[in-house]
Amino acid sequence: MYREEAVDVAVIGAGHAGCEAALAAARMGMKTVIFAVNLDSIAMMPCNPSIGGTSKGHLVREVDALGGEMGKVIDRTFLQSRMLNTAKGPAVHSLRAQADKFRYKETMKQVLEHTPNLRIRQAEIADLDVQDGVLKGVVTAAGAYYPCKAAILATGTYLQAAVIHGECRRHSGPNGMASADLLSAKLEALGISLRRFKTGTPARVDGRTIDFDKMEEQKGDAELIPFSFTNTAEKIARPQLSCYLTYTTERTHEIIRANLHRSPLFSGDIKGTGPRYCPSIEDKVVRFADKPRHQIFLEPEGEFTNEYYVQGMSSSLPEDVQRDMLRTLIGMEHVEVMRTGYAIEYDCLDPQQLELSLHIKGIEGLYAAGQINGSSGYEEAAAQGIMAGINAALHIRGGEPFILDRSEAYIGVLIDDLVTKGTNEPYRMMTSRAEYRLLLRQDNADLRLTEKGYRLGLIDEERYQTFLRKKQAIRDELDRWEHLTLGGNDAVNRILTAKGTSPLKMGESMADLLKRPELDYEDLAPVDPDRPALDPMVIQEVMIQNRYRGYIEKQIQEAEKFRRMESRRLPADLPYASIRGLRIEAAQKLEKLKPASLGQASRISGVSPADIAVLLVYLKQEAHHEG
Repeated sequence: MYREEAVDVAVIGAGHAGCEAALAAARMGMKTVIFAVNLDSIAMMPCNPSIGGTSKGHLVREVDALGGEMGKVIDRTFLQSRMLNTAKGPAVHSLRAQADKFRYKETMKQVLEHTPNLRIRQAEIADLDVQDGVLKGVVTAAGAYYPCKAAILATGTYLQAAVIHGECRRHSGPNGMASADLLSAKLEALGISLRRFKTGTPARVDGRTIDFDKMEEQKGDAELIPFSFTNTAEKIARPQLSCYLTYTTERTHEIIRANLHRSPLFSGDIKGTGPRYCPSIEDKVVRFADKPRHQIFLEPEGEFTNEYYVQGMSSSLPEDVQRDMLRTLIGMEHVEVMRTGYAIEYDCLDPQQLELSLHIKGIEGLYAAGQINGSSGYEEAAAQGIMAGINAALHIRGGEPFILDRSEAYIGVLIDDLVTKGTNEPYRMMTSRAEYRLLLRQDNADLRLTEKGYRLGLIDEERYQTFLRKKQAIRDELDRWEHLTLGGNDAVNRILTAKGTSPLKMGESMADLLKRPELDYEDLAPVDPDRPALDPMVIQEVMIQNRYRGYIEKQIQEAEKFRRMESRRLPADLPYASIRGLRIEAAQKLEKLKPASLGQASRISGVSPADIAVLLVYLKQEAHHEG
């Protein structure tokens, strides 16, 4: 073993979690090193070539609002951009972009390479030096020792990874990368409980062998909305590539059913638990046997490649079966497979071993982020990565951990779900998981989090001043609408009648008028000559806040009640086993998880409202005795 130069933070893994973690730590002034088993794997997209999507778009915009990088990079490298769920309310609007996956990873690597305080190293981490419960350094497989004050496990799907399709099983990381086989044993030796999860990916096919004329073309949005709040539509504008929608056929399902005995998913060869919300095609055909067809999307992998990703056809069936079933899809009768789909098993840890800061309990200075924590998805990984990087830096500074609660961000929901509730399958973020989703919209992520990013040192002064001007412009315009009365005159009523809404008999404020679903801001331009010149994003925010004001105010009140529960802190040494009236199951769960607050305790499975009432009485009695 030989000794390398000491660093503050070592990040183990350079996927989407590792990149955000390393950037956050380095930008907060920490001397940082990031390790990858292969530098070509930095920010790699081994599965779907996209960023965002339902609820995931919220996470990307929150990462950006805190000062992270994912939103900026996808804005520079997208092939197509669409806002999803626009037929529904703004709480579930989510941005999704097809990525040029090759340019994406190259661009992120360039960002890492040009970030002060950050070193990049190709090496497999084989050991952690932990002395008396304190992390002292990390050791590479080649014997290099890096002293550090904190380390972040961001190993993705690489730990003892095995790739499986049909009868073929081999030790490999995703997309042909080497697996990381040495660290799992050390983690278990440190008392960290590991489990086996599985995910999968579909085949990639040659676009020259697809008949797109038989498919439904899916174009991008004409009006672009950037992921990053630092960008504008004009700044990111470029020609977009189309995706295509096709369907499975009854013949597809026949081939799958005839070969289920060759599927490792059904033969028992796959031991890991897979994601419920992203099932393989063979799983869908079995579970939804009554469906005559399933939607399949053809998505380009890059601008300068013919490879297409077959969204919806994730499979671990043998190569010949994958080829045969793909050729039964409409428009793919002569398709050629370029890369075989596969399932991948990997080690991850039980996230209930984490604190809300993503610190691993019992080992000072050790954090974990991304798929090692049982989550799935690039966006969930990036969100955990920036939080782990921030908290590793704050730990070294001696500061309090930075924690977002469920009422502040989807990031808070994600981490609280993992840490408090745990997961028995790869966790996927969904809007339904967020109780306060009308407050946690993707459009207002900057209003919620940019101030916090600025205080952490991740938002520069110029961006912060721009943010303050936007915030003030929203306040000013909301106030103007409240105080601007539009009379029941012919000019106003002509507009209202033309838009299919009832005319006015007397004056009404612009704020009240624009609560009508038939009306938009631009509709009233002819009778609003003094309107200021505003950024479209400001207008959008004012419209949403005005139209949903009553609902928003009600949810704010609910969130305030939630925060009061969160503010009731629970001492780490609370003697749960000896608290009278607390059920045995609840005491055991509370002792194991050691929740930070009464609110977190209330969300633990097996802890009832009656148990929370007992805890509340106990805390009041203890406070009285101390007083």
